[in-house]
Amino acid sequence: MPSTAAPSCLVDNDWVCAEYFRTRSGILTDALVQHIWITVVSVLLGLALAFPLALLARRYRRLEGIVVGATTAIYTIPSLALFALLLPFTGLTPATVIIGLALYSLTILVRNIIEGLKSVPPDVRESALGMGYGRTRMLFGVELPLALPTIMAGLRVAFVSTVALATVGSIVGYGGLGNLLLQAVDSQFKAQVLAAGALCVVLAVTFDVLLVGAQRVLTPWTRTRTTS
Repeated sequence: MPSTAAPSCLVDNDWVCAEYFRTRSGILTDALVQHIWITVVSVLLGLALAFPLALLARRYRRLEGIVVGATTAIYTIPSLALFALLLPFTGLTPATVIIGLALYSLTILVRNIIEGLKSVPPDVRESALGMGYGRTRMLFGVELPLALPTIMAGLRVAFVSTVALATVGSIVGYGGLGNLLLQAVDSQFKAQVLAAGALCVVLAVTFDVLLVGAQRVLTPWTRTRTTS
């Protein structure tokens, strides 16, 4: 009669176990997809909130300290406390995690958008005004393109940090790879801890590489300046 014993690496609870990946590939894929979805939606929501806040702070300089200070204060709130504040409104849903992570990303994104707009040389603005550019055309046609490297740097940090923070969503059941980490820590399942942790690192690096590539495509003049 053939043996039905489990592979030794699972029985011995080894850190590296190929059989774990073979037998749990579906679980790993589902967790990874959820992690990617939560991260992307959270950062995009954070960007949608950060952009008008940064423009408000830029137009009314007295508000800059308030806006930056408020977003920094939000970042200091422990995730457990922030999720607890959101739960009465969003319940045990992905919205709790997404809104929380979007709020955490504000401190990075708001600062970088403000600094990027500040970095636009005054003579460039004056030249655009002399050419008849209005405020809106100036913003989207001149200032944002020149501020894009700084903004993209903020996006890179936001994505990488959100990949890590998203694991905390496991406390409400929507943590992507964090769900696997929480289960594995409770059961001391070494192969699952290593697999989920390694996928988080790979995901963060992948986001960073993709954003670097996107920045090179969107700002070709910076490459020309570097190589000249």
